[in-house]
Order: sequence, then structure tokens, then C-alpha cells
Amino acid sequence: MARISGVTIPDNKQAWVGLTYILGIGPKTSHDILAEAKIDPAVRVKNLNDGEISRIQDIINANYTIEGELQRVVTANIKRLRDINSYRGLRHKASLPARGQRTRTNARTKRGKKVTVGGTAKKAPSKT
Repeated sequence: MARISGVTIPDNKQAWVGLTYILGIGPKTSHDILAEAKIDPAVRVKNLNDGEISRIQDIINANYTIEGELQRVVTANIKRLRDINSYRGLRHKASLPARGQRTRTNARTKRGKKVTVGGTAKKAPSKT
């Protein structure tokens, strides 16, 4: 198993798919990295030699923000929005969608499990 930027890449995947296991690298970026390293995207990760893996690692380190550093940047950006009390920052504080999505229905991922309001059903008349 190859390790690139502290992430273990599965051996049986093609190289371009394996690179997408790294946070911050998607399909397009992985194809760009492999093209710059002059490696066929369809080759399996287990068939990459150490020189090719080190070329990939060097390109990623030089040109891309990934994994922990990327998470720190995103967290700092959200914290900045919250501190300046922008609209997006207020939405982040309230755990609501920040990009204009509706919340009357849906938005369950952000708002959590649905809470049913009690006391709305009609009581059946009791026999006396």
C-alpha cells in the first residue's frame, strides 16, 4: 500500500482514483497531477514504483493544499465569517444552510432529526 501525504492509498485502485482518497484532491486534480508526473492514470497503485510515488508526492507538496492544512484553512475562514458577524457567519453559528437553500422542508442534515410537536392529534372521546 502506497502512502502519499500521510494517506494510505488502496493498492487495487487505478492511480487517478487512489489519489482522490486524499482530502482536497478530486478527479480533475488527480488527472492533472498524474499528467504533470507523466504517469498513466489507468495504472494500478500497486504497479507504481517508488520514484513515481515520490514524483507525485513532490508535485502535491509544491502545488496543492491538502488534508490537515486544508482543514485548518477552511476552519479559519468560517471562524472569520463568524467573528465579523456576516450573514454566512450567522448561518454557521445557528447551524443552518449558508448558501440560500430552503429550510421549511429538507435541510435535515444541518438541522438534525425531526422533532414532532406533541398535542396536535385529536383525543378520542372517552366512555364515561
